[in-house]
Amino acid sequence: MTQATVHEGWTVRAVGGDIPAQLAGVRVPATVPGCVHLDLLAAGLIPDPYLDENERLVAWIGRVDWRYETTVPWAGAGGDDQVDLVALGLDTVATVELNGTVLGRTRNMHRSYRFPVAHLLRPWDNTLAVTFTGALTAAEQSGRELGARPHVNRHPFNTIRKMACDYGWDWGPELGTVGIWRPLLLESWRVAGIASVRPLVEVVGGTGVVHAHVDLRSAAPAEEPLRLEVSVGDVRVEARVPAGQRSSTVEVRVPHVRIWWPHGYGEQPRYDVTVRVHDAAAKLDEWHGRIGFRTVALDTAPDADGTPCTLLVNGERVFARGVNWIPGDCFPSRVGRSQYAQRLTQARDANVNLVRVWGGGIYESTDFYDLCDELGLLVWQDFLFACAAYAEEEPLLAEVVAETREAVTRLSPHPSLVLWNGGNENIWGYHDWGWQPALGGQSWGWRYYTEILPAVLAELDPTRPYIPGSPYSFDPQRHPNEPAHGTTHIWDVWNTLDYTEYRSVAPRFVAEFGFQGPPTWATLTRAVHDEPLRPDSPGILQRQKAADGNAKLARGLTGHLPAPATFEDWHWATSLNQARAVAFGVEHLRSLTPLCMGAVVWQLNDVWPVISWSAVDGDGRCKPMWYALRRSFQDRLLTVQPRDGGLALVAVNDSGRPWRVDVPVRRCDFDGGVLAAGTVRVDVAARAAVTVALPPSVATPADPARELIVAGIGAARALWHFAEDIDALLPAPQLSARAEPAASGYRLTVTADAFVRDLTVLADRVAGDAHVDEALVTLLPGETATFAIRTAAAVPPEAFLDPLVLRSANQLVAGPAAVLGTGGVRR
Repeated sequence: MTQATVHEGWTVRAVGGDIPAQLAGVRVPATVPGCVHLDLLAAGLIPDPYLDENERLVAWIGRVDWRYETTVPWAGAGGDDQVDLVALGLDTVATVELNGTVLGRTRNMHRSYRFPVAHLLRPWDNTLAVTFTGALTAAEQSGRELGARPHVNRHPFNTIRKMACDYGWDWGPELGTVGIWRPLLLESWRVAGIASVRPLVEVVGGTGVVHAHVDLRSAAPAEEPLRLEVSVGDVRVEARVPAGQRSSTVEVRVPHVRIWWPHGYGEQPRYDVTVRVHDAAAKLDEWHGRIGFRTVALDTAPDADGTPCTLLVNGERVFARGVNWIPGDCFPSRVGRSQYAQRLTQARDANVNLVRVWGGGIYESTDFYDLCDELGLLVWQDFLFACAAYAEEEPLLAEVVAETREAVTRLSPHPSLVLWNGGNENIWGYHDWGWQPALGGQSWGWRYYTEILPAVLAELDPTRPYIPGSPYSFDPQRHPNEPAHGTTHIWDVWNTLDYTEYRSVAPRFVAEFGFQGPPTWATLTRAVHDEPLRPDSPGILQRQKAADGNAKLARGLTGHLPAPATFEDWHWATSLNQARAVAFGVEHLRSLTPLCMGAVVWQLNDVWPVISWSAVDGDGRCKPMWYALRRSFQDRLLTVQPRDGGLALVAVNDSGRPWRVDVPVRRCDFDGGVLAAGTVRVDVAARAAVTVALPPSVATPADPARELIVAGIGAARALWHFAEDIDALLPAPQLSARAEPAASGYRLTVTADAFVRDLTVLADRVAGDAHVDEALVTLLPGETATFAIRTAAAVPPEAFLDPLVLRSANQLVAGPAAVLGTGGVRR
């Protein structure tokens, strides 16, 4: 089999719909893989949709039909060769033509298509064309065919098998892309080829067992048997495929196998797998992949507290320290391995061990899953249904089945993939969001989640657990979002409640919860150029997609921090509040171990520069929330929690070794004086937690407004503030600081002359590429912190001492910082 890409010489032009006059008859150079927005942007015909209010200026694109064309040279092939045009990703409703003959029509972004073309190819030049129906037009047409069904947001994304968030979400723009978004190939082959390989693994004693399920395609009824050769590492097995048979399963046993573990549990060894098919004359085709040997199960057996949802990998219970993943860009064709590597490494470095691929996005590229395998990040994979009712009738049914079979097959080699989920919030929506009267008895997706998807998995990959949806309580008669049972989503906190209400619930596994905050300053000011910048200025509001989002941000500050006086204070206060809210929730949930065995934060990443729930913004910069998440997700966590009318120290040990330590605890005032002290003995087994009551003398304040508890020493110590900042007597920050060049950028050494809370260097305000190693540091008087700032920029070191860069909670409550810098200058 030979393969060539068909990526050169493409043009795109508008051919239907409401075409702007300036584009009538205009051919634009096109990039494949790519999409029409990026082609128009590269040609200077549209403004960047990610900047200012430009999203509105490109809304017309989704109501225009687009035709991609190229010329394919062809020198001919052997007389018995088959030639296929293979489209790995067409977005979405398209007609594919070769030399004026229609090869097929597509209706699904999430699957590939194969078209035989040998009979149509002619020597030298061939005209290949793909005509796309406008994304909004296609969804509305499909909606009329299938019948309207409830969905969130404005457009009927649930009528078409396309990335749902492309039609807008509460963190994403409405763009409506079309294009050839994944590679387009010409494959020549003869006799037979490999259609797919599913190398399913099990571990028996010390032996790794691979069941390599190989599906073949053949050019004609085979007259001769074929030979399969399957290699796993150094072990090779051959098998005979009788004439006419199109599938075979080959078992390969690997002795003394090395086990793949998630990050924090062990190493991630992988084995190369090669599958070759031969006829009597030669090798016909070859497939390569990599696998890891591990076992995975999901414990949902009811217990005295309800219904758990606990992942077991290699028999070990895993607390899911997780993040939700949305597509890496509104234009996924431009997300390559390097960006995946950056984001997933940021997740790993935040002590995350599980990434949930959300159902309103895409099945990610092989690079994504390969990097998760490499980094030891467990993958929870949603099937692609989100926040809507879905028709179970044709033509949608056949498309769902086809994409599901392909996705399950393609992702089966990856050891990181440990859980399939039927979809996001669809069952919850059916119960609670007023859908049933609107549906009037129409199908809404239940058959997908309870029959069709599990049947495909039972056939193609029974090695991984499956849940029908999230949230889900593992009983159709029970409310789907019941905290004591299965998976839970906690959104009333963001929408209506104070974040301290996280402590009012004791769930078994939380698959979504989070709190909004703005992107970093450098990202925000690159994308928005309003003069002046205000929380309600046009470009900022264009990036607030949540319903009543700015009011919820303001409500979230109430009782914690004063109303910000300036936009700079608003940006810092809402960033800080987001970090605190998420840390508050994570620490509460982890303190419930093993009752609760999952805290999956919404969300890791963004598709563009936006105000959202992300830890890493649309330009890839870490927000303060990322630092809070890293601390709250560390293997060994000390946290002070209310228990039985008092306060207790909870020691969470998510490492593989027992943790035995005497923890000094003290109640201090803001002047640094020790008002009471004691020692708490921590003795906690591996992968467990213990709760120890604090001495009443430490737990009981004399003056809540100016006291706190400090438990432990160093960066990992736990703090308990008796009063919220708005009620506390926080002093104006007084800092002695020295900034100096260092090997990779700059080093900032800060000593607190007065108590300072959540000291943070907003280094991106000085240099766009600047990243600081630590944030949200609380110092008692006399304590010192050192911040390492990595940047390639040459800037005056003292720029990092600016009060808008060197930030703290004290500034929001008590006024600007007084910083004694190098040379004795207060800044």
